[in-house]
Amino acid sequence: MEYKDYYKTLGVDKSASQDEIKKAYRKLAKKYHPDANPGNNKAEERFKEVNEAYEVLGDKDKRQKYDQFGTMDFQNGMNFDPSQFGHYEFRGSQNGFSDFFNMFFGEGGIDLNDLFGAGGGRTRGFSSGYSTRAQMRGEDIEAEMTISPEDGIEGVEKTFAIRNMNGSKTISVKIPRWIPEGGKIKLSGQGNPGIGGGPNGDLYITIKFKEGQYKLEGKNLIKKIEVFPWVAALGGEVKIQAPSGTIQVKIPAGIQTDQKIRIPKQGYGKSQRERGDLFIMVKIVNPRYLTNEQKTLYEQLQKTQG
Repeated sequence: MEYKDYYKTLGVDKSASQDEIKKAYRKLAKKYHPDANPGNNKAEERFKEVNEAYEVLGDKDKRQKYDQFGTMDFQNGMNFDPSQFGHYEFRGSQNGFSDFFNMFFGEGGIDLNDLFGAGGGRTRGFSSGYSTRAQMRGEDIEAEMTISPEDGIEGVEKTFAIRNMNGSKTISVKIPRWIPEGGKIKLSGQGNPGIGGGPNGDLYITIKFKEGQYKLEGKNLIKKIEVFPWVAALGGEVKIQAPSGTIQVKIPAGIQTDQKIRIPKQGYGKSQRERGDLFIMVKIVNPRYLTNEQKTLYEQLQKTQG
């Protein structure tokens, strides 16, 4: 009987940890799973070999016993004759594993203690319900979505395209109100599809912000407004849209471009206690078109220069 090198099958070293063995198995199982290779007999056989190897190496007790085979001659290519351990009758296998596996690890196989000097052999047969259609949960997917601060303030619904193993699809997601920068939204079952009927993975969306009506800096909001020169010079009041609604903002006389006016607790945040501040950034602009009166006044101002 031919010796099976399960470490070679999974492509891992004999000193590999259980986590490394599991990762190698998952990678190969997904690659060769029948669902991913319909009609490919070679892939199906490879999938069976990978499952058989993990059935042994993924179990600490079985792995320990398998490693003890390193002291036996048949590991080096010699055939193994089970009759030397007593009468052994092989009755066939229904589990898709090799004779080597069933001889030592299958239900009713040779007691491994016999191989290591613990007693005589027994007549055994096999019956196992193992299926090569092993179920595997699909992998999770991570994606980023960029929204404006006002989207976060309002809690809007967005649609976007996502790509998984089955191709692209468009899904809809509700943005929770006041979601923070870097916050994550979990969409259960929207990740990569499961294998062999296993459940789908999940989709995790990380939220990033772009500048819209507001610019978000931490929990503070910055809103740009334009004022005419005479308002900047003499002061005045303007109405602006804040997260809480329309508010009246007083423009101090002599304000300059890019100077900010702070409005406490009108920024970003779920509650009034957590909320940041709103900063109004002023930009001084001239009217696109001047009336005759405005033009005359500007000319008079020009004369006072210097």
